[in-house]
Amino acid sequence: MLNEKLLEVISHEGVVAIVSCSNNEAHVVNTWNSYLVATEDGRLLIPAGGMRKTQKNIEQNNKVKVTLGSKEVMGHTHMGAGFLIEGTAKYLEEGSDFDMMKEKFSFISRVLEITVVSAKQTI
Repeated sequence: MLNEKLLEVISHEGVVAIVSCSNNEAHVVNTWNSYLVATEDGRLLIPAGGMRKTQKNIEQNNKVKVTLGSKEVMGHTHMGAGFLIEGTAKYLEEGSDFDMMKEKFSFISRVLEITVVSAKQTI
C-alpha cells in the first residue's frame, strides 16, 4: 500500500494534514513528513504530543484522511508530488511501536497509528 513514490515523499520535508470527523464536523491537525514512520506492514506511525481533538474524534469514528506532499519529489508531470491517504486510526500508549517512537520523539505522550486503506497520488 505504501509505494516507493509515497515513501520518497515522506523522506523529504513537507506539511502533513490529518483530517478526522465526528458529529458531522471535520477537524484538521498538521504535522511534518519527517515525523512520519512507515512500517513494513503498511501503517503510518505519527508522534502525538497534543492532537486531543483528533483523538476524541477517532474514538467516535476511526476513519481518517491524510494529505502530504513535497516539492522536492517528481510528480506526475512536474516537480512536486502529493498523496491522499485514507485509513483507520487509533492511538497507542504502550507497546513496541510506542517505545520505538518515544526513542525518536521524546516529546510524545501517544502515537497515532494509521492503517492505510488507500494511498492515491494526487499530483
